[in-house]
Order: sequence, then structure tokens, then C-alpha cells
Amino acid sequence: MNLTIEQIQADIQQSVQYALAEDIGSDLINGDITAQLIPADNTSHARIICRDQAIIAGTAWVNEVFKQLDPTVEIIWHIKEGQQVQPNDTLFELKGSSRSLLTGERTALNFLQTLSAVATKCFNYSEKVKHTQVKLLDTRKTIPGLRTALKYAVTMGGCHNHRIGLFDAFLIKENHINACGSIQMAVEKAHEIAPGKPVEVEVESFQELEQALNAGADIIMLDNFSIADTKKAVEYTKGQAKLEASGGITDETLIKIAETGVDFISIGVLTKDITAVDLSMRMI
Repeated sequence: MNLTIEQIQADIQQSVQYALAEDIGSDLINGDITAQLIPADNTSHARIICRDQAIIAGTAWVNEVFKQLDPTVEIIWHIKEGQQVQPNDTLFELKGSSRSLLTGERTALNFLQTLSAVATKCFNYSEKVKHTQVKLLDTRKTIPGLRTALKYAVTMGGCHNHRIGLFDAFLIKENHINACGSIQMAVEKAHEIAPGKPVEVEVESFQELEQALNAGADIIMLDNFSIADTKKAVEYTKGQAKLEASGGITDETLIKIAETGVDFISIGVLTKDITAVDLSMRMI
């Protein structure tokens, strides 16, 4: 399921509001006690520079930070959302109250450096398999409170969203199967609970793969299948269900798995193991 514009816009407002309160407290005007060292009427001009090669994501979150903090601050963007930048490129400039620029700096850059890190990782992964038809999917392994933002950044990097949460698709795993009694019973119950919702079943063997096919699963997740077994599963399934490879995906195995013919590969590191893009603000 893809995020809607409405979901993203609502998340931007809420997550920025929370992040500002987290950093400044309840008083957005006087909460930054260090900024109060500067005369209230001082104005500044700042430039934000990227120190890494990156795909930039999160410009709307930056805009919202200063909209909520001080709407008189002028933001001049030099790049577009989703654009690739090089080290020492200027991303944007800020003009306005010195206090506001310094107070909003960290919150704005936290969003931008984190979302850009996800977009950059996703871009690098998607480039490796662009010669295949596979779609790379994220997972629910996200930073608490940033689910929507991170999944948005995934799409900016050319990858795709799996589930947004537990509400928009079924993913039946080992514990669900054990609790329900069988794959067949779990799939039947899923169709009964929410007709029309995608039903995916995680399998660990060819026996379970056959059971999931017979049960009518829409998508079957091949959990930690070897490359050879993944290829056999593709040949065996013959399009009866979509196949997703998952578990232990590395830079070394990604391309080989993509070339087996699976429809999807889900990768937790897209949102879990990221290194923030290096950004800095310099007063001009």
C-alpha cells in the first residue's frame, strides 16, 4: 500500500510539532534559552551545505519546521526533492530572525539528514537491480514515530513500501500459523476478516510453499531461502502467486536474488541501518 498525499501532509505537521516540542519545550518563542543571548531584532542569512553525495528527501519537513517556528523566515531552495547532490552543494538558504534560524536548525536538519539517508540507501540499492523487474520493499523496521516519513523517503529513493502498518495487509508468519492451526486455516480466516485485503504468507520450506499456494495466498514470502531454492520456487510457482524474498539480504546476494525472477525483495536495512547525511549550516 502506498502512502496518500493526505497521510504524508498530516504526518509532516504532527511530527514536526512533536519534534519542536521535544527540542524547545512548550514555549516556541522563549524555549531556546541560548538563542535569547542574541538580541531579538537581529537578523541573519545562513546557507545549508551537504557534505556527502546524496539523494535529498524531506524538504517539506524543513519548510514545516520554520512555518511552525517562525513563518517570517525565508527559505530559498537550490535543489528539488529527490535530486542527487554532490559534496559541498548548497541545498538551501535561510533569511530571517537570528534566533529563529538557530532554534530551528537542529530540528530541520534532523529530518533532512535522516530522510535523505534513507532515500540515498534506497537509490543505491535500486540501481543495483534496475536491470530486473523486481521491486525492492521496505519493512516495519522503522524509527518509532517516523514510520510515515521514512516510508515516504523510501519512495524518493526508487524503492517501494510493503505494508504501512498492521492494518492495510495481512502478513501471516510462523506464530500466526501455529496459533490458527495451519496455513489453510489462517488464510481462510484472513479472507473472512477483511475480504479484499492482500494476504501474504511467510514460508520456510517447499512444503509450506505448496500449502500457501493451495490456500490461495496472494503473496508468498520466501524466508531465508537460498538463491538456488529461490530460483526453484519461482519455477514451481509459475505465477500462481507473487513471490517475495526476505531474510539475510546483503549487498553480495541482492543482485543474484533479483535475477531469480522473484517479484519482490524486502530489506529491513533500508530504514533500519542508515547513516545520516552530513549537513551543516553556516552563517553568511
